[in-house]
Amino acid sequence: MIILERDLTMNAADGVCDCVIYRPGEAGSFPGVLHLTDIGGIRQSHRDMARRVASLGYIVMMPNVFYRSGRPPVIDFPMKPGDEKTMTRFKELTSVLGPEAMDRDANAYLDSLAAQDRVLSGRTAVVGYCYTGAMALRAAAARPSTVMAAASFHGGHLCTDTPASPHLLLPRVQARLCIGHAVNDRTMPADAIDTLNRALAKWGGHYESEVFESASHGWTVPDHPAYNKPQAERAFERLSALLAAAFEKP
Repeated sequence: MIILERDLTMNAADGVCDCVIYRPGEAGSFPGVLHLTDIGGIRQSHRDMARRVASLGYIVMMPNVFYRSGRPPVIDFPMKPGDEKTMTRFKELTSVLGPEAMDRDANAYLDSLAAQDRVLSGRTAVVGYCYTGAMALRAAAARPSTVMAAASFHGGHLCTDTPASPHLLLPRVQARLCIGHAVNDRTMPADAIDTLNRALAKWGGHYESEVFESASHGWTVPDHPAYNKPQAERAFERLSALLAAAFEKP
């Protein structure tokens, strides 16, 4: 399938946001998928990931979720987890993207996605990676009538002891959920996963929550030091199945 790529800007909650749109080249209308990058932002690895989702028959929008901190690339040096320079930049990016900002942005992104030419009305999904896994769940809670699926891969802080914890929003969610956890992830430790799983069971919706064996935080992203190709392929299969089920595609 031919996939068309277009870079553009949109008005987000607190400023102008760069984003990339991928759409099938064939005629027709398609469900929309909001692709939220990991903390490294828009770059070739995530462009390839978003394009691959579009090749399944979706219109995919990838915004610069860190637009408050600059235009892409938001990190213009090799990322090294634990390195002082890297961790300082991570803090700069995340300090202005707390729960309230995520909620405002999610609504703006979903509005922009819905307004794109040939996106089917009321048929959208969200996938988030790393820091934006929480944002994917928040988006599903913000738009329960239109977000039909939400996925988080190695998403951090999905279940915390704060009033703004994403897992507390589950009663508002109507979407199908797919949540893939890393092993030994300090942003989502085993006790937090257990608490999240209990909340998911109580919620009662359709969900999958899985710890991916031998997969460290960041395993789905090809340019991440933790990239694990076999498990990344399994994650893509899970995402593909989630979207197909939500949109009732064969």
